[in-house]
Amino acid sequence: MASITVGEILRFAVRMEKSGEKFYRDFAGISSSAKVNDLFLRLAFEEAAHKKIFEGLVEKADSYGDSGGYPSEYLEYFYNYVDNKDFFKEGVETSLPKSLDTQSALDFALKMELDSVVFYREMKTFVPVEDNKTIEAIINEEWRHFSQLSELKKNPD
Repeated sequence: MASITVGEILRFAVRMEKSGEKFYRDFAGISSSAKVNDLFLRLAFEEAAHKKIFEGLVEKADSYGDSGGYPSEYLEYFYNYVDNKDFFKEGVETSLPKSLDTQSALDFALKMELDSVVFYREMKTFVPVEDNKTIEAIINEEWRHFSQLSELKKNPD
């Protein structure tokens, strides 16, 4: 199995954030709940900010070298995780739900945020230690997104 590069991992993160931003923007304004619409617009803005951070890290990635020091089982796990997530695939816009009610959209968003947290936690293993603080800050924001979505799901009106 070929090793995955830090740049590739970071590009996956950029794709995830792009997908999240698109989903939140597309769904904002559709719900009959102003609270849902407001939160989704705010989350879209934050996902766009995360994307920019990861794009900046991608630019530095060439200086990182490869990540060939990891056991093949770990890389296989990572590849399998990536292969099973729609938001890593090219043309991700086609995999996002087109029509959802508010509760389904909140469920989808909750899953998307949890998947992001899992991915970013694993990603920290591959990037230089000096970038871990940045990634940890994004993980904390994704957890905050999850909490906000959970609260809103309990009371969307």
